[in-house]
Amino acid sequence: MEIRNIAIIAHVDHGKTTLVDQLLKQSGAFREHQVVAERAMDSNVLERERGITILAKCTSVVWKNTRINIVDTPGHADFGGEVERILNLVDGAIVLVDAAEGVLPQTKFVVSKALAQGLKPIVVINKVDRQDARADEVHNEVFDLFAALGATDDQLDFPMLYASGRQGWADEELEGARKDLAPMFDLVLRHVPSPKLDKDAPFGMVASILDYDNFLGRVLTGRVEQGRARLNMPVKVLRADGTVVETGRLTKLLAFRGLDRVTVEEAEAGDIVAVAGLAEGTVPDTIGAPDLPGPLPATPVDPPTLAMTFRINDGPLGGREGKKVTSRQIRDRLLRETEGNVAIKITESQETEAFEVAGRGELQLGVLIETMRREGFELTIGRPRVLTRDNPETGAKEEPVEEVLVDVDEPYAGIVVEKLSRRKGVMQDMRPSGGGKVRLTFHIPSRGLIGYHGEFLTDTRGTGIMNRLFAGYEPWAGPIEGRRAGSLISSEGGVAIHYALFYLQERGTLFVEPGEAVYVGMILGEHSRDSDLDVNPIKEKKLTNIRAAGKDDAMLLTPPRRMSLEQAIAYIEDDELVEVTPSAIRLRKRYLDPHERKRMERRSDAA
Repeated sequence: MEIRNIAIIAHVDHGKTTLVDQLLKQSGAFREHQVVAERAMDSNVLERERGITILAKCTSVVWKNTRINIVDTPGHADFGGEVERILNLVDGAIVLVDAAEGVLPQTKFVVSKALAQGLKPIVVINKVDRQDARADEVHNEVFDLFAALGATDDQLDFPMLYASGRQGWADEELEGARKDLAPMFDLVLRHVPSPKLDKDAPFGMVASILDYDNFLGRVLTGRVEQGRARLNMPVKVLRADGTVVETGRLTKLLAFRGLDRVTVEEAEAGDIVAVAGLAEGTVPDTIGAPDLPGPLPATPVDPPTLAMTFRINDGPLGGREGKKVTSRQIRDRLLRETEGNVAIKITESQETEAFEVAGRGELQLGVLIETMRREGFELTIGRPRVLTRDNPETGAKEEPVEEVLVDVDEPYAGIVVEKLSRRKGVMQDMRPSGGGKVRLTFHIPSRGLIGYHGEFLTDTRGTGIMNRLFAGYEPWAGPIEGRRAGSLISSEGGVAIHYALFYLQERGTLFVEPGEAVYVGMILGEHSRDSDLDVNPIKEKKLTNIRAAGKDDAMLLTPPRRMSLEQAIAYIEDDELVEVTPSAIRLRKRYLDPHERKRMERRSDAA
């Protein structure tokens, strides 16, 4: 049977996973009447809740006696490392672009990687059934993007389809028959070459995806680059420098059939397979026969750009809501994460019982924290900080910089430009994008974006869309202003009282409501001024023997401001922490005792 290997790449939320659903259905990968969840490839609970793909996944379909291996990739920039490695597995790519939103930063990122690999992408303009679709303009945008990225004449002559992944059709004409996805399958068979690899050389494959299975243990997925893999064959694992990490056997050899992984006896060059039985091999190691002369070329993993401190929960409420609270349990869980997630790095922190966790962005680390809290962990998280580097030639300090693309209604463009400029953003472009909207492009240090997203949504009344992409390193931009407001800090422990909160709400915005447990040093709200203020949330009304006529009836409380995990992490300052437990997200000061807090402030001022 012939093979075609393709990746589906696109910006986040442009419809990759929905399209894969339809490809599986229309190719007969599901049995008749089989009940399949929507976005079947998003098997992770967090992927379903957030509506984004976090982990790259493989599937395969058969069309006209040809096996098409399809890899669904993440669309968010924080998971960009996955996309780069996936493109090594495939010989073609379908670039999906939203017919209304057009080319966005991640589209540019994935297309540049695909072109650099020498792939000739198929462009699919998706969601053409949207009311605000502008398919022809988007077609021109894609062509301009290919040209700007230095595409060859061959790559510029890309085939194109119009499609609606949700409705399950693709067509070469915008006003075509719109029947099914047969035109897409046929185009893949015509346009994507079959793998041209040496089937008689010693077996070799590069691990591109690592995941963990409760029954099989560590499972490595990759494409067989040469030779044949056989069940139970002896293999060795090589690092990029040629050192042998381990030797072992392929105790399981699995191929992708629809949504299932099935055991096969043999796989030849060009097949995408998963192997089990190796304890040390990871991404991007080479797995090969004992007589393989050296490692195969592989894409190195991107360096992390952001770090957070993960600590034990040492607050007064620690241990009440979670089952896993010790530093040993946290360390074991983080080390297990690094086995499957090669973009994350763990180091011991200078603090006691704390770990530095570095990754590609706030979303990636936020997903890890959310997963851990659902597993019963309690921890406290420090403010995110960027990882700088020294320029290899000049020795000057450099920091990560991002390209930010903002779509806003015209009345809000001014405030966005002002806020991003204050955060050291430099505007690259400003153009109308139709429908009374403006598209702004900025280059801005990554640390300038920490904590900005919530402010951005407030400034644009929730209508703005912000997309960001790592753009490289530039010289350190100097100090950047942080949050302007101070905190309302609890001076007492106990349970918050309605009476006390009513009189506190005029001091700022509250984060708690009556009946919630509070403790000394916990942040109860945002102060209306730029200084911190210690307040008493458990103060009760003094009782007298004189009856008041309905005076308490008017004590109405404004509903508290509730933050998601990512919002809380982005909100805190350097001297604050987020307390994360299975049932609560609280903000607190790093030093709970007010005297110790003052002492540390004096020490930092002196330094």
